[in-house]
Amino acid sequence: MPVGTAFHEKTFALCESLNYREWSGYYTVSAYETHHEHEYNAIRNSAALIDISPLFKYRIRGPDATRLLDRIVTRDMRKVSEGQVIYTPWCDERGKVIDDGTVSRLDENTYRWTAADPSLRWFHQNAAGMDVDIEDISEKVAALALQGPTSGQLLKTLVNGDIENLKYFHVTQASIANVPIDISRTGYTGDLGYEIWIPWSEGGKVWDALMQAGRAFDIRPAGMLALDVARIEAGLLLIDVDFNSSKKAIIESQKYSPLEMGLARLVHLDKERFVGQAALLREQRRGHAREIAGLEINWPDVEHVFENIGLPPTMPAAASRVAVPVFKNANQIGKATSTTWSPTLKKLIALATVKREFARPGTKLEMEMTVEAVRHRVGATVVKTPFFNPKRKIAIPV
Repeated sequence: MPVGTAFHEKTFALCESLNYREWSGYYTVSAYETHHEHEYNAIRNSAALIDISPLFKYRIRGPDATRLLDRIVTRDMRKVSEGQVIYTPWCDERGKVIDDGTVSRLDENTYRWTAADPSLRWFHQNAAGMDVDIEDISEKVAALALQGPTSGQLLKTLVNGDIENLKYFHVTQASIANVPIDISRTGYTGDLGYEIWIPWSEGGKVWDALMQAGRAFDIRPAGMLALDVARIEAGLLLIDVDFNSSKKAIIESQKYSPLEMGLARLVHLDKERFVGQAALLREQRRGHAREIAGLEINWPDVEHVFENIGLPPTMPAAASRVAVPVFKNANQIGKATSTTWSPTLKKLIALATVKREFARPGTKLEMEMTVEAVRHRVGATVVKTPFFNPKRKIAIPV
């Protein structure tokens, strides 16, 4: 049975819909109201506060901390400076992704590592013979994502720390309501945003301070339904939906390499030996067979399908995580795994795994759409992701 996070007492009082889901053993709000429209609008137009405490969190420290990370992740940790945050996948021996997450270098020999799935055993297996301490801090550190265009201005009024100069994908120490915290310029929305790392027992104080100060900045708590739409707009992948962990995959086709996920830029094959390196070198030489790409669905085709049935065109407000076939010239060449109507872009968009030769932007494809229990095909064009990429995401807030 799920349990509440450090913020459950606060979020439960605000969750009018009682619409919850389970996330890694915790109660998580799907939507605070009966519809997630206002929560999504807060992410894109003001400030949204999202409880992300169910993430798995680990502290890696000791003389060999950098060496351990460099052995596991695909990125070159020697190039990561103190106060920097990176996003990275990590692979098994066959070059297939186990998980992805962020690594924050808090000081020379201390890192905070986040993951979607439990990773403690894998870390220990790879740390054999190293002088390193690995601690699961998932139940000691609570986390909030403060996302949206006014989030930086809000923090300036509240935080005791250097928020104004905090760069994209960097982390700093600060305090809110006299509670010591870490703040990273990161998030899962593709917008201006921050993630706040808080001692679990002090979470309620920080939540109250943010909500009170945030009134002037139109703050609103947001749940997973709104976050799902935003992360698709940002072209961000979701484990168990857009790709599968190799540790949980049942068949080979469910496993993905970083190259297939479109993350080749995050694979530093010329660094010191890391898990999966040899397999990834072979894959680089022969070429990967498939790739995750963005699709923009032809809306006139969607309208035509509905008109032929006699219905007005409608799309579900919530993002779809149901995989549907993607075609080229009547042949199935992949599947769309995350599909949503983008309220900001006014477009129907999707993340899809397709054969590599069809992943080039501009390629015309078709995607299956079911209306009234009848399967139809509508046109789709491969486009570069992120679909939505505002300049404010990496700019210094004014």
